[in-house]
Amino acid sequence: METYSFLREFADSWALVALTLIFIGVVIWAFRPGSKPMHDEAAMQIFRNETKPAGQAGRGTDRAPASSQKEA
Repeated sequence: METYSFLREFADSWALVALTLIFIGVVIWAFRPGSKPMHDEAAMQIFRNETKPAGQAGRGTDRAPASSQKEA
């Protein structure tokens, strides 16, 4: 059997079955009941910085200045 014929037969049969099973597995994994909190958190990340600009959040700019030291 030629290589092309073998690969074509394989792709027409077992590769199609394997890819279909992988697709079904990914869909089931994405819609499983335990993933709802993770998906809700990912959906709300764009609203995380709604109270202040994104440039100031999480970069340490809202902390106290480093020059404030205790005087002896």
